[in-house]
Amino acid sequence: MKKYYAYLVTSLLLFPFCNRAEIPTVPLTELVPAQKHQQANELITHILSTYHYKKTILDDTLSGTILDKYLESLDQNKSYFLKTDIDEFQQYNDKLDDDIKGSDLSPAFEIFKRYRQRVAERISYAHELLAQDFSFDVDEDYLFDRREGPWAADKTELDEIWRKRIKNDVLNLHLAKKSSDETRDTLLKRYTRTQTSTFQLDANDIFQAFINAYATAIEPHTAYLSPRTSENFDISMRLSLEGIGAVLRGDSDYTQVVKVIPGGPADLSGQLHADDRITGVGQNKDGEIIDVIGWRLDDVVDLIRGPKGTVLRLEILPEGTGPEEPGKVITLTRNNIKLEEQAASSSVIEIPGTQSKIGVIDVPTFYIDFAAQAKGDDNFTSTSRDVRNLIAELLKQDIDGLTVDLRGNGGGSLTEALELTGLFIEKGPIVQTRDASGKVEINNDPDPTISYSGPLAVLVDRNSASASEIFAGAIQDYHRGIIIGEPTFGKGTVQNVIDLNRFIKNSDEDHGRLKTTIAQFFRVSGGSNQFTGVIPDIIFPTVEDASHQGERAFDNALPWDKVKPARYLAASAPVDNFSLARKRHEERIKNNKLFQLMLDEHRLAGENSEKKQISLLESKRKEERDKILKTKKTIQDEIRIAKGLPPLPDDTDIDIDADPDSETDEAESIDVLLNETAQILYDLVVPDNVPTMTQHTVDQPNSIKSDNNL
Repeated sequence: MKKYYAYLVTSLLLFPFCNRAEIPTVPLTELVPAQKHQQANELITHILSTYHYKKTILDDTLSGTILDKYLESLDQNKSYFLKTDIDEFQQYNDKLDDDIKGSDLSPAFEIFKRYRQRVAERISYAHELLAQDFSFDVDEDYLFDRREGPWAADKTELDEIWRKRIKNDVLNLHLAKKSSDETRDTLLKRYTRTQTSTFQLDANDIFQAFINAYATAIEPHTAYLSPRTSENFDISMRLSLEGIGAVLRGDSDYTQVVKVIPGGPADLSGQLHADDRITGVGQNKDGEIIDVIGWRLDDVVDLIRGPKGTVLRLEILPEGTGPEEPGKVITLTRNNIKLEEQAASSSVIEIPGTQSKIGVIDVPTFYIDFAAQAKGDDNFTSTSRDVRNLIAELLKQDIDGLTVDLRGNGGGSLTEALELTGLFIEKGPIVQTRDASGKVEINNDPDPTISYSGPLAVLVDRNSASASEIFAGAIQDYHRGIIIGEPTFGKGTVQNVIDLNRFIKNSDEDHGRLKTTIAQFFRVSGGSNQFTGVIPDIIFPTVEDASHQGERAFDNALPWDKVKPARYLAASAPVDNFSLARKRHEERIKNNKLFQLMLDEHRLAGENSEKKQISLLESKRKEERDKILKTKKTIQDEIRIAKGLPPLPDDTDIDIDADPDSETDEAESIDVLLNETAQILYDLVVPDNVPTMTQHTVDQPNSIKSDNNL
C-alpha cells in the first residue's frame, strides 16, 4: 500500500545532536539548481543507467513515473495542489527523461515553487478558519487519507477539504479536553510550522526530492543521500551508539516509527513499537510537549536527538490506533544502545505431563564484532559463536527439539547468516548471489562441523528480513527443519553506497552519496526470497493479507525471479508429516483462548489502521471511541484472566500497549506464538501426544557488537 512508501525517507538511528540555529526562510530567488546539482545529476544518471541491477531505460515511460513520484513526494495526501496545477505539470510528463539526461533541473524547481505557493495559501486559509467556531452536531465525515483519491478540482473543493481537516483537528483537541484557547494556540503553531518548514527547504532539498523520485521510480531501495542525509547515514552505521534507538520516516503528516533497535532505550522500555506515530516531542520530565504533526522529518529528528542521560517525552498514536482515539505520552531516557541486549539468548519450553523439552534460541539480529575480529581477537563475539555456545548448553538439558526465533530480525551480517546456517548442515551451498552483469556466485557453508542435528523449527514473521530470510530459506530448502509463522518481509537485494565526491574532481562542494541496488540473492533451490519472502510450512493466521506488507507493499519492487538451482543434498526432516502437524495446529488453536484473543487484537488493530475517514459528529465520534476502548479492555481482561490475573478496574485508562503482567510477578509472560511453535515441533517429534506447555528462561548471554550489511 502507498502508506508504506515514502520518497523523502530518513532511515536513521536517533543519536546525540546539538540543536542547530533556527534556519531562516529561503528566498525564492535562491531556489535554482546549482552547478554541483548538475554534476551530481550527470553522475547519478550514469550510475543508474549503467550499473544498477535493474536495467531500466530512461525514456518517456519512466519520465511519467518520475513526475508522479515527485508530485507525490511533495503532496502525498493531495492537500495542496489543484487539478489545474497537475494538468499544467503534464507538459513534463514525457520530457523529464530528456531534462535529466541534459542536466536541466529547472522543471523540478518550478514545480516546487508552485507547491510553496499553494502551501502558503492553505495555511493562510487555515488561520482564517481557526478564528471561527465549529459546530460538532453536524453529521458529516472527513476523508483524512486522500492518497488514493483525485486531486481537488478547484479552490472551492480544496477549501471544503481543509474546512473538514481543521474541524477534525479542533475536535481531536476538544475531545482531549483542551480549552478553546489551547486548541487555537496549538493548531496555529502546527500550521505555521508547516509553512515555515516548507519555506526552509533549499535547493539541496529540492534536488534530493527530485533525484529520489527518479531513483525510486527504478527500485525502492535506491536513493540519493544529500550531504545532510549522508551525515545522518554515517551516524546510523557507527558501532558507538547513543540515543533512543529508533528508525523513523515521514508518513503524510505524521512521523512513523519504522523499526525499534534491539538494545536501545525504546526497545528496553517496551513503550515504542514499529508503526507507532509520533505526534509530539517534549524535553525533560516537565518540558512542554511540542506538537510535531506536519513537521519535516529532519526537524522532528532534531528534537528527538539529545545527550546521553537526558529525558525525552514522546506523544504517540500506537499502531492500530485510529485517529478518533486519544494518544499517549511515553518517557524515555537517552542512553547508549546496549549492544549486549542484541545478543542471542536461550530458553526452554517444557511439555507438561511429559519428559519432553523444546529449546528456544532467540536471534534478534545477525551481529559480529568486526573491530575485535580485525585486531585478531580469537574470542570476538558473533551470532554464530553465541548460538553455538547456547546449543551446547541446551543439549546438556536433553532437549527434544530446538526452535530458532527470528521474529523481528531485520538482517545484519551476510557472513553470520552463512555461519549460522552451517551450524545445522554439514556442508553445501547456502545462498546464491547474482550481480548486475548476470554473474552468479555461490556462498557455501564455511564450516563442515554440525552443532545441532536434531529436530528444528524456525519461527519467522513479517519483519524477518534479508539475512533472516537467507537462513530460513536454506533451512527450508535443505529440509533441515520446519518454518513456522508469517510470510517474511521479502527483501532479497543487495545495496552499495557510492560516495559521489570520489568521481568529481576539483570541487570543494559535497555532492552527497547514492545508495544503489547491485545484486540479488537466490536460494539454493533457485528461487529468490525477493518480493515473496520465505513462505512458512505452517502459516499462522495473524496476517489475513500478506500482499500489502513488506517488499510486496512497494509498487515497483523487483519481482520474484529464479536462477539455476545449486547442487546440494537435502536432509531428512519429516516433511511428509508437516501436513499432519498443520492439521493438528489448526484444530488446537480453535480451542486456544489466548491464541484467539491475540487474533482479536490483530483484527482490531488492522481495522483501525485501514480506516480512511472519520465522523465529525461529536456524539458519534465519542461513541466510536468508547466502543473501541471497551473492546480493547475486554480483550485485555480476557488475556489477564487466561493468565490467572484479575481483570482491570472499570475506571482504568486503556493502553493497547500495556503489559498485562506489569502489576505482578505471579504469572510469567506467555508468548502464544512461541508456545504454539514448540507444540508444532513436539507434534513432529512425538506425533501421538498433543499436550500444552509452559515457558521459562534459561540463559541470557551478554557482550555483543552488531553490523547491518544486508
